[in-house]
Amino acid sequence: MSLDTKNVDGAGGPVANLTAWLGWFRPQHRREWVELGGIVLTALLGVAMIGYILLDWLRFAPEWAVIGPYADLLFSQFIVAGMWMDHYLGTNVFSHPFMWRAIATGVLIGIVAPLVGTYLVHRQMALIGETLAHTAFAGVAVGLLFIALTGWTGSLLFVALIVSALGAIGLQWLTDRTNTYGDVPIAIVLSGSFAVGTLLISWGRDFTSLAIDIEGFLFGSLAIVTAEGARLVAALSVVVVILVALNYKQLLFITFDEQAARVARLDVDRYNTLLIVMTAVVVVGAMQILGVILVAAMLVVPVATASQVAESFRETLFLSILFGQLSVLGGLAFAISASLPPGGSIVVVAIGFYLLSIVASGRSTAISMH
Repeated sequence: MSLDTKNVDGAGGPVANLTAWLGWFRPQHRREWVELGGIVLTALLGVAMIGYILLDWLRFAPEWAVIGPYADLLFSQFIVAGMWMDHYLGTNVFSHPFMWRAIATGVLIGIVAPLVGTYLVHRQMALIGETLAHTAFAGVAVGLLFIALTGWTGSLLFVALIVSALGAIGLQWLTDRTNTYGDVPIAIVLSGSFAVGTLLISWGRDFTSLAIDIEGFLFGSLAIVTAEGARLVAALSVVVVILVALNYKQLLFITFDEQAARVARLDVDRYNTLLIVMTAVVVVGAMQILGVILVAAMLVVPVATASQVAESFRETLFLSILFGQLSVLGGLAFAISASLPPGGSIVVVAIGFYLLSIVASGRSTAISMH
């Protein structure tokens, strides 16, 4: 299998990395053209969703900023277009701003979760996502107590993001400095962070009256996607995509031969930390839609599906994003039409694609990337 590892030593810096990353867009066969078309459509959809979130924010800009009325006008046109979509589709979904926020969040997660998950799966770190999701749940509990005790009006997800990022760094430190088997620190952090979260929530209920949909955070819910949460996901998605583009060759190098990367004097620890922090960022965003219990599936299942039919690492990355996006859109459509939780619906659709890929590929197992 081709790994697309030319010049993976990272010589030339971020600009050379970005040039190499953009160099992927040279399709030669019909299959590659189809994949490229899918990636372009996904990118355009992502840009449109970021634009919606941006308009939703700018329409409340102060008068001195001038831009507020123009953003409000464009936002209202977006909603009018949604009304026409509801009219022709016979639905009652696209005319509601909160539904667009949820859809936008799902679309962005469908891009960045498989993007980061591709590296995790091929480094046999699939459980990292589940672990950091439990850490983020502890962050939600910490945020609830912090808001209740201080009266802070900021985003709950921002607190969860900080706690999850610190947990990711702590997990990396624990893994590097213990002599136990590799998955033991992961199991300890996974169970420990969830235990801390449940204890804090139970304790906080005794002296706070702050209402929170804990079930929504556990299993995912469209109702818990706030405007602040959508903006946070949009900003972090842009950052993650840029970081992966600028550090593609280095991440690829440590994914397939970490020892050689160390010999080549690449700062492996820094890139490991970067990868795990990006995972924490994605997990916190995906937790709104998928919930703590199911968030790891979005990091793993689309990548497993892509690996079953792809012929190179580049193609795996492309196809995992496409399968992730199809899973999100299909899952959201099923969840909305049947009034079911979005997390379970998205995961079921993703697993359906995985089973179809096994049948379509005719392989007994996916081709190993190592």
